[in-house]
Amino acid sequence: MHLLAATPGSIDDGKEPVDLGQTPADVVFISAADTELAALSEARAEMADPPTLRLANLTHLQHPMSVDLHIEACATKSKLMIARVLGGAGYWKYGLEQYAAHLHDAGVPFVALPGDDKPDPDLWRLSTVPREDYDALWAYMVEGGPANASGFLAYTRAMLDGTDKPAAATPLLRAGVYWPGAGVADLEAARENWTQGAPVVPLIFYRALVQGAGLHP
Repeated sequence: MHLLAATPGSIDDGKEPVDLGQTPADVVFISAADTELAALSEARAEMADPPTLRLANLTHLQHPMSVDLHIEACATKSKLMIARVLGGAGYWKYGLEQYAAHLHDAGVPFVALPGDDKPDPDLWRLSTVPREDYDALWAYMVEGGPANASGFLAYTRAMLDGTDKPAAATPLLRAGVYWPGAGVADLEAARENWTQGAPVVPLIFYRALVQGAGLHP
């Protein structure tokens, strides 16, 4: 069977197996949302002592052989595996079942999170971490934003090295003011950076751009 190499930005229809070519790491994170993958990548770049991290788009793991290759080469040799699945366990049945079984046998903690803010008992049953850790990781991803992406990675690091857990996820405002370099701020904080007497033009954008990594040129 022909084996494809994963190409950034490509769309995989699952008809051909894909080899992600990833090596083991402290944390492996799988999601179909590129914004989540980008947010975690940027958060890690800002951390002083980050965990090693592998990020994979779930769309590259639709073929059973793609799943098997990634499990053997990367997941079972890593320290913590997290998958965020939109659509429930039935959407990615083979992948979830195989990761859960093989990671259990390898003694690698597995976290299967819903891809939205709705609880999913089936995903929880596949997971092998304490409920406290499960809910904390899920909350970081549900709220989104740079601070919560950093908190997510800091929490995984604490899970692995036994250090104190970081603060819980910070709710992201439904609407607010964003200033480059300062993140979500109030109007007064933004005004401090304005040029006195210069015209001001507000740019209105979706909250989802703050939740993910969508505010860079």
